[in-house]
Amino acid sequence: MERRHFLRFSALGGGALALSSLGFWQNIYATPPQPDGAGPYGPLANAPDANGLLLPQGFTSRIIAVSRDVVPGTRYAWHMAPDGGACFTQPDGGWVYACNSETSPDGGVSAVRFSAGGEVTDAYRILSGTNVNCAGGPTPWGTWLSCEEHPRGHVWECDPSRPGQGVERPALGTFTHEAVAVDPIGRRLYLTEDTPDGRFYRFTPAQWPSLDAGTLEAARVVGDVLKGAKVEWVPVSPEAPASEQPAAEETTVFRGGEGCWYDGGVVYFTTKRDNRVWALTLSNGRLVVLYDAASYPGSPLMGVDNVTVSRGREVFVCEDGDDMQVCLLSSDRKVSPVLQVVGHSGSEIAGAAFSPEGRRLYFSSQRGIDGRGVTFEVTGPFRTQPARDAHGALGCEQ
Repeated sequence: MERRHFLRFSALGGGALALSSLGFWQNIYATPPQPDGAGPYGPLANAPDANGLLLPQGFTSRIIAVSRDVVPGTRYAWHMAPDGGACFTQPDGGWVYACNSETSPDGGVSAVRFSAGGEVTDAYRILSGTNVNCAGGPTPWGTWLSCEEHPRGHVWECDPSRPGQGVERPALGTFTHEAVAVDPIGRRLYLTEDTPDGRFYRFTPAQWPSLDAGTLEAARVVGDVLKGAKVEWVPVSPEAPASEQPAAEETTVFRGGEGCWYDGGVVYFTTKRDNRVWALTLSNGRLVVLYDAASYPGSPLMGVDNVTVSRGREVFVCEDGDDMQVCLLSSDRKVSPVLQVVGHSGSEIAGAAFSPEGRRLYFSSQRGIDGRGVTFEVTGPFRTQPARDAHGALGCEQ
């Protein structure tokens, strides 16, 4: 914590600061960072709580599930290696947290159901018989897309509301899948590939919202991504990775694609082998690197992995290893840790997702206790509305 607790980035100019604005993020990252106290939620506590978490003042935690143990309040034993996840609103006012299992054989997906008051009421399987289910993504129609992270991997669509078995969606490609984000406005899906020579993909359904058929493409980047580049799209076959196809030289390599999340007209995604966070503005096809760890020695964010966006339009990034933090890229020009897991060496943080009302954050330490995963809930005053800057302008689009 002493070696690198927080970075504040110098501001350039004034005017409205829209999170989905390429110019806004360029201004934030155009100048060197400067240490400057705590993040927007305050400093982390000096000592971990009873569950082994360092949290800001006003935040509390509980353990929802531990691998191989029965989820408290249910009869269901939680899966090993919990990874990507998302929350889904239910008709009774409660919600479901769906969570992948990154194991082989029989990875799949489990789910925990919560009442409107946040009590655990059930837990069950929604996908079995698949392998190395890493991340994925929620759909606007309420299903969970679970991604298999191996060379012959596919995307599986699951119903998180009840026990069941997901449906394979081979039209979304056969490759080492990591995560997927759905754009409900443009009616497209965006996918990451977790290999050293991975690509960034786009899928356009033939008939929205069916995922049975459509066009799969890989990105070709033209220009300087640190200043804002243009993305073009090259058609590829869904039967093999883009790197193995004739169009491989026409597409751009992304070094170890990880988390992917849609919010407010922007697709955010991460690449672990160069420790970068990216943003693709869909309205103009512009791609920019929001965060590049190599450019900021001493940054609190390393080992970038899963990513999610809060109701306050703040970008939360999980660390794979490093000092096991979830870090925040906020609209007020800050990068800071918002929580830290203590005593889980050799693990990684995955599956960050907010409950529908935005006050509870779920995530897992994948190999936290004797190699078993631990799934947490952190409750606190997370922002549920976009912040405003000193001039009264919204820090993010509404």
